[in-house]
Amino acid sequence: MPSSLTAGQVAPGFNLPDASGQEISLADFAGRQVIVYFYPKAATPGCTTEACDFRDSLSALQAAGVDVVGISTDPADALANFSNEFDLNFPLLSDANHQVAEAWGAWGEKLVNNETVIGTLRSTVVVNADGTVRSAEYNVSADGHVARLRADLGL
Repeated sequence: MPSSLTAGQVAPGFNLPDASGQEISLADFAGRQVIVYFYPKAATPGCTTEACDFRDSLSALQAAGVDVVGISTDPADALANFSNEFDLNFPLLSDANHQVAEAWGAWGEKLVNNETVIGTLRSTVVVNADGTVRSAEYNVSADGHVARLRADLGL
């Protein structure tokens, strides 16, 4: 299994399609901090809670120079439906083959309904403006995560 990212290391690059098929790259966020969060499946309860928390906090985050991007293995049409249904105001990217999740340490074993499965680990990585990792958290809880993250960032 891939190893977790740690503070100070250079964040792995990515180039993934968003809900409309437009390619988005980590380099597109150069010069600003960006929160890259990985979530298991669009429109599920925990993922909806987390996405809506990011949506509701986005203006405060962006005012502080912090962008947000969500990544899952969902296809573009599922991302588009999720984004439209919940008025999400930040990019959702499709990592269909989970290569980016693996490179970022967000793919591995997890317990779902008392069964061990391999999949996306709910993870959040804050990338500094220079492309280095500020912080990386794995297997986070959706509830209260964004508020705690904002506090950690001093926002």
